[in-house]
Amino acid sequence: MYELLKEMIKPELFVLVPVLYLLGIALKKSNLSDRHIPWILGAAGVFLSLVWVLATCALNSWQAILLAVFSGIVQGILTAGASVYVNQMIKQAGKNE
Repeated sequence: MYELLKEMIKPELFVLVPVLYLLGIALKKSNLSDRHIPWILGAAGVFLSLVWVLATCALNSWQAILLAVFSGIVQGILTAGASVYVNQMIKQAGKNE
């Protein structure tokens, strides 16, 4: 699974996985309902990915803008999903000990 994620997530955005993981830990410690945490992580991942993609792309046509937005959304969802996956792997490793 890790190799598949490495292929799909841009290397520059892979740093968002631990960032979103840590955000998830902070949200878990708050009084926020657990069911809201994945949605917040998804929104944060999409927002941060969009910021990076829009800041690094030449937006000289409407097609380039649409491609950048699409890429930012997809990368945000993938990084948020990877952070939740990491969280689950850590939980499962703790159960096996």
